[in-house]
Amino acid sequence: MKIIHKATGEVLIEHVEEADTFYKRFKGLMGRKSLKEHTAMKIEPCSSIHCFFMKIPIDVVFLSKEHQVLKIIPAMKPWTVSPVVRGARYVLEANGHAFYGKLKEGDFIQYTEGSQGA
Repeated sequence: MKIIHKATGEVLIEHVEEADTFYKRFKGLMGRKSLKEHTAMKIEPCSSIHCFFMKIPIDVVFLSKEHQVLKIIPAMKPWTVSPVVRGARYVLEANGHAFYGKLKEGDFIQYTEGSQGA
């Protein structure tokens, strides 16, 4: 699955890992030393995250059920906790600054089938 900026058509992410079970959501990116470039994790359902036991800073994008960007946290540091984002249904996590300058609050994203996994 690819993530595309709906208004511009720009491909933002080439590969998406899905965390849609309790265990996958709990584990997330904990313990990873790196995340492949152009890869993100989509966590569902989710309205808040933690970066405990993480080793890398990540960009965090909170999305509504309509895939509208509600909040972006750029380069969130390990061992920090996000606020609860009201109305969030999904979270995207990617390498720090992966979304920098490409998304802003109020934008919409869409998914297309393509490469899956990382």
